[in-house]
Amino acid sequence: MAHAWAIILGLVQGATEFLPISSSAHLALIPWLARLSDPVLSSLPFDIALHAGSLVAIVAALWGDWIDVVKGAVRGPSFERRLIGFLLLTSVPGAIFGVLLEKDAETVFRSPLIIGITLIVFGVVLWAVDRFVARQDPFESVDWVKALLVGVAQAFAIVPGVSRSGATITAGRALGLSREAAAKYSFMAALPIIAGAVVFGLRDMPLAEILSIDWLLGFVAAAVSSYVAMRFLLSWVRTHSLAAFMYYRVVVGVIVLAVFFIRG
Repeated sequence: MAHAWAIILGLVQGATEFLPISSSAHLALIPWLARLSDPVLSSLPFDIALHAGSLVAIVAALWGDWIDVVKGAVRGPSFERRLIGFLLLTSVPGAIFGVLLEKDAETVFRSPLIIGITLIVFGVVLWAVDRFVARQDPFESVDWVKALLVGVAQAFAIVPGVSRSGATITAGRALGLSREAAAKYSFMAALPIIAGAVVFGLRDMPLAEILSIDWLLGFVAAAVSSYVAMRFLLSWVRTHSLAAFMYYRVVVGVIVLAVFFIRG
C-alpha cells in the first residue's frame, strides 16, 4: 500500500507543482484527509525525491528553450544571457524566506485552516489579476525589476496554499506579461530554486534512502506528471483564462475548511 501512495503522491506533486493550485497544500492535505501516517511518505527524503522528479521535467518540457538560452549566452550579450541572471535573481527572495521560515513552513503553516484560507484567497487574486490586467507583453519583456518582483511573489509560496506557480504567474500577469509568457517564466524560474532545494537536501542523505523503492516510484511519478502539467498549462493559457484554477481552489478550500471545523 505504501508503494501505491508513493506513486499517488508523486503524481499529485508533479501536477500541482506547475498548475497554480499549490503542491505543498495537496501534499499536506492528502495524508490529512486520508489519515495517512506512513513516516516514509512524509519524510524529507521522499519530499526531495518528488522535487527531483519535477526538476528533471523542467529540463525536458522546456528543452528547446534551455538550448536557446545556452546558445544565446555563448554568442554574447543577448536577452538569453540576461535571462540567466533574471532567473537567478528571481530565486533569491524564495531562498532567503526558505532559510528564515523553514521550521514554520513544516509546522505552523501546514495547518488545514491556513491552507484552506490561502487556497481561496490567492485563487481569487489569481483570477482577478488575470481578468483585469489587459496587457499581454511577450516573454522578452522580462527585465531586472520584473524578475525581482516575481521572486518576491515566489517567496510567499513557502506558505502551503499560496502556490509557487500561482504566485509567480499572478505576479507576471500583474506586471503585464501575457498568460503564456507568465507561465513560461514561472516554469523556468522554478529550476534554480528547486535545484537548490534538491542539492541542499541530498547533501547528507544516505545512498540507501535515495535508492529505496518509494523514493524511485515517487521520483518517476513526479517527473511524468510534472512534464504533462507544464505542457498542458502552456497549451491551455494560449486560448483560456485562469478562471478554472480559481474555481478549483475555492471548491477545495471550502471543503478543507468544512472538514477542519467538522473534525474540530
